[in-house]
Amino acid sequence: MPQIIKVIIPAFNEADSIAYVIKEIPEIVEEIIVVSNNSTDDTELNARNAGATVLSESRKGYGYACLKGMTYIASQNKTPDIIVFLDGDYSDYPEELMKVVKPILEDNKDFVVGARVDELREKGSMTFPQKFGNWLATKLMKLFFKSRFTDLGPFRAIKYEKLLALEMEDKTYGWTVEMQLKALRQNLSYTEVPVHYRNRIGVSKVSGTIKGAIFAGVKILGWIFKYCFK
Repeated sequence: MPQIIKVIIPAFNEADSIAYVIKEIPEIVEEIIVVSNNSTDDTELNARNAGATVLSESRKGYGYACLKGMTYIASQNKTPDIIVFLDGDYSDYPEELMKVVKPILEDNKDFVVGARVDELREKGSMTFPQKFGNWLATKLMKLFFKSRFTDLGPFRAIKYEKLLALEMEDKTYGWTVEMQLKALRQNLSYTEVPVHYRNRIGVSKVSGTIKGAIFAGVKILGWIFKYCFK
């Protein structure tokens, strides 16, 4: 039986990129859900015109947007099998979605992270704070939890029932690391697949500012140390 796949895309002022992202998502996906995270530009209009379901979340925060998408899916009669998350800035390659979900479809993995490996990453696509933060977070997860994760990449797929069991709660920048830590704690079967990564369209709201980079770093480390002593 074919698997029902739905995509959640958090988006804050991504009017220039969101249509590109939507149009390059493979047709196997049943529904593309763009959650406009208090956008003030034409993100919602462009996403709707490109064929996506558009939701609005007035509270700023990556996690708030993801949770809004999950709440919407939970209200539907038809339950999906797999949820895919990716960013709306066109830094991910949406056409690689099948590569990301393949370990779930063929190997029955619970959770897959698209790893932004050096050889597939466009020059300048990740800032030094991003690279250092990824390195530190994954090293700490390896040290404390024997994790095999090498990246906190936003392009990821997870079985819907497993996602619900994680009881996700972070409202801002800690969303990705929270998911990985809880997957480790709940002994989900997981893997990484290498994915391409390019310079985003527009300026990052996190790594593009000192304040955003510091706040994201604090949130990520906070989740890791919280689980160390839990």
